[in-house]
Amino acid sequence: MSMYGRDPWGGPLEINAADSATDDDRSRNLQDLDRAALSRPLDETQQSWLLGPSEQKKKKRYVDLGCIIVSRKIFVWTVGTLLVSGFLAGFITLIVKTVPRHHHGKPPPDNYTLALHKALMFFNAQRSGKLPKHNNVSWRGNSCLQDGKSDTSTTIKDLVGGYYDAGDAIKFNFPASFAMTMLSWSVIEYSAKYEAAGELNHIKEVIKWGTDYLLKTFNNSADKIDKIAAQVGVGDTSGGSTTPNDHYCWMRPEDIDYPRPVFECHSCSDLAAEMAAALASASIVFKDNKAYSQKLVHGARTLFQFSRDQRGRYSAGGSDPALFYNSSSYWDEFVWGGAWLYYATGNSSYLQLATHPKLAKHAGAFWGGPDYGVFSWDNKLTGAQVLLSRLRLFLSPGYPYEEILSTFHNQTSIVMCSYLPIFTSFNRTKGGLIQLNHGRPQPLQYVVNAAFLATLFSDYLDAADTPGWYCGPNFYSTDILREFAKTQIDYILGKNPRKMSYIVGFGNHYPKHVHHRGASIPKNKIRYNCKGGWKWRDSKKPNPNTLVGAMVAGPDRHDGFHDVRTNYNYTEPTLAGNAGLVAALVALSGDKTTGIDKNTIFSAVPPMFPTPPPPPAPWKP
Repeated sequence: MSMYGRDPWGGPLEINAADSATDDDRSRNLQDLDRAALSRPLDETQQSWLLGPSEQKKKKRYVDLGCIIVSRKIFVWTVGTLLVSGFLAGFITLIVKTVPRHHHGKPPPDNYTLALHKALMFFNAQRSGKLPKHNNVSWRGNSCLQDGKSDTSTTIKDLVGGYYDAGDAIKFNFPASFAMTMLSWSVIEYSAKYEAAGELNHIKEVIKWGTDYLLKTFNNSADKIDKIAAQVGVGDTSGGSTTPNDHYCWMRPEDIDYPRPVFECHSCSDLAAEMAAALASASIVFKDNKAYSQKLVHGARTLFQFSRDQRGRYSAGGSDPALFYNSSSYWDEFVWGGAWLYYATGNSSYLQLATHPKLAKHAGAFWGGPDYGVFSWDNKLTGAQVLLSRLRLFLSPGYPYEEILSTFHNQTSIVMCSYLPIFTSFNRTKGGLIQLNHGRPQPLQYVVNAAFLATLFSDYLDAADTPGWYCGPNFYSTDILREFAKTQIDYILGKNPRKMSYIVGFGNHYPKHVHHRGASIPKNKIRYNCKGGWKWRDSKKPNPNTLVGAMVAGPDRHDGFHDVRTNYNYTEPTLAGNAGLVAALVALSGDKTTGIDKNTIFSAVPPMFPTPPPPPAPWKP
């Protein structure tokens, strides 16, 4: 009889009842089975089950890293290499850090930057009114604190502040406005260079001092005005007049006690449009100060509207301004002011006006003539042409503006050609100074304006990835324009036949008898009256006070210069002249690669082309 049972390890278990052995027999059989099993070699896994972990006599040939198994030899080499590399890197770093090195500091500032610091100080010396604490001109103090109030005929009573024009104490709005526009333009284009020179805050203070005063000279809160206080103080001494005034007397501004009349104008398109340009350009400079910027824009709009409504030259009819700053026309100011208002507001009506063919024609864009291309406090056409060429180069607004914009761009190219020595539009002195005013006195103010425009236009072309421009069939590199500007400014800084710097305080040899009341009278607690100061005017001694940064009127057409206080055609500095100088210096200063700020001037300008409509909503069944 046999029985079948189930083996718990899977398989049949047969029990033979008949041949059932005793327990001892079974035990012997099992021992035989164990011996048979042990005679077979066991693999590693089986050994580990039976015997547990045992000491390995041989080292493992592989290393188990969890995710991969690698050769032990490769593993050792890799770890060793990493450790040695790390040690070497640390050792080299330690040597580099501990060995003393020669530090290359910033390169010394170039001559243009050094002169820029000084040229800006001239504006501090020209301030009228209650001076700020840190004016940094030791021989100046508060002055003319009754301006406006002392003239009973004027309705605008607070005219304290602003800048004295030159070596006298007259405040002329016309050249002062132009000076502020030039300074603002230079900041808009070259704020990074002012920042690098550490002068950005200073130049902004200089501009704000000027624009704060201009805002006082008309009703800036109104939308419509009918007058502007165009000038404070008079200088007419014709006919042997001995009435004390700003030219007859030679006094420190702080000591003035004679009456200072206010000249008001009721139809002064040139002045109002230039003031509008000054406020509009400054509004871009101060765009981060929203309240002030909007105040400037509002004032600019009001002034420009007044200039268009009440046509007339501010200096007409033999008035006092006509003797010193006679305006030849107001059409150029319409183009100039319109361009600046467009940039300040983005309102296309101003651009339509500035690019109107009839306006360009009246402004002299198609006339030519000996003074074509000469940018000055009187004629802004060349500046407006450059300013609007910028719009074409970078935004290219197309129809309906393209006709005049391309004309202005071509005319700007022709003007730039006329500045080059290869062409004969303008003579040069033997020393190399371009004669933009054809040998007449006081040449430097025109030279610095041209140097600024030439450098700026070359930077425009560089920013537009244009290597140069054509003069007839010949192509000229932008470097040629920059070189023209450098030679002219270098002449002013001392590279001339007289080896004289025409900027006071720059270099070792500069004018010491500047035609300037405040600089020529010592600050010695003695008050010199109207005629009492004449002895200082006529003195042969150098000025007791240094008018740092003042650019004098300049040499004659033979490179000659007479350092004589009474000859203002050589030795008198002006606001407008120094503004052009500052602009030219900052444009040439520092690294050429810095270039212009391409976009800030367009901050308020809307996109030239309307944005496309949004795509239709997705279709839904």
